[in-house]
Amino acid sequence: MFTYSKLSPYYSTDKFGRFLDVLNYRPIPKSNLDVVFTINSIYQYRPDLLASDLYGKPQLWWVFAARNPNVLKDPVFDFFSGRTIYVPNGDNLMAALGI
Repeated sequence: MFTYSKLSPYYSTDKFGRFLDVLNYRPIPKSNLDVVFTINSIYQYRPDLLASDLYGKPQLWWVFAARNPNVLKDPVFDFFSGRTIYVPNGDNLMAALGI
């Protein structure tokens, strides 16, 4: 039996591995400690790089789309220079994900 890592947006996928359905992001709670961040050219189309720099885990690239569902419809191609998003506080994020 395969179990996805707690870092994965697929963590709650069927544990028997029969199929993958439509991806539903795990909720990322809003916090007063979240930061308003304007994506710069270094991170354009690279949410994995921002996740690595902020959280030390590039696998958490998906949290930006989960926290900003009305802004980032496509988690990669909507992640462009000049776009402003909310970035979850690292401690709150890790607690919400249980890691």
